[in-house]
Amino acid sequence: MAAATGAACSKGCSKRWREAVSGDAIVCATCPVADRAVCSALSPDDRGELARIGHHRRYARGETIVAAGDSATVCATLTRGAAKMSTIDRDGTERIVALVHPAGMLGQLFAPTATLHVTALTDSEACLFPASHVAALSDARPALARRLLDEVSRELDASRALIDLISKRQAKGRVAALILAFARAASPAPCHDADSFDLPLTRGEMAQLLGITIETVSRMLTALETAGLIARQGSHGIVIRDRAALDDLAAG
Repeated sequence: MAAATGAACSKGCSKRWREAVSGDAIVCATCPVADRAVCSALSPDDRGELARIGHHRRYARGETIVAAGDSATVCATLTRGAAKMSTIDRDGTERIVALVHPAGMLGQLFAPTATLHVTALTDSEACLFPASHVAALSDARPALARRLLDEVSRELDASRALIDLISKRQAKGRVAALILAFARAASPAPCHDADSFDLPLTRGEMAQLLGITIETVSRMLTALETAGLIARQGSHGIVIRDRAALDDLAAG
């Protein structure tokens, strides 16, 4: 049975990476995260070289971008949308361990084999490059190596923030903090948050991430709306009405 599973995984990995390297050409001039992605540390010539050997891919909501067990032969940057990184237990229980927003790296840097699943939360886009070339370029370009290290540190800080979010706040504070995190991620500028955005997670995924029930998530969203802190638009839209009050709840 183990051999059959391994063979199936190998075929799946192979198919996924064949698709990954057969997407559209990369056009840096129109990239929405050109000034924030790790490649921003490179000179125009080096970015051009990287773009020539990379490809641009689109992913539908719910599509697997990386599966645990895949060989880490591709290095990817999310340019639009949102993704989640998660583990899945033997009984099928999923645990979300990180969220990836535009300019973030998809997958696990420097790991030979993926141990986490990466799934598109919304219709998303990414630039993919051969990992071996990125590694060689980082050896030759100290600025890129430093930027990659910064990204690893940022991911670690984000993971710590998730742990803090789950362990120290009441349910309403957890939901408030998550809404503010989505507002920051939805903004194209680092100096301010978005005032309105679509939630990239379902109620179930929010509950899973925050360690509370789906019913509690729904009640907290309703309470925040009733108190005038947020307004909901349709099934996914959120408008922030009172950011200061949300900040106070998130800090509590």
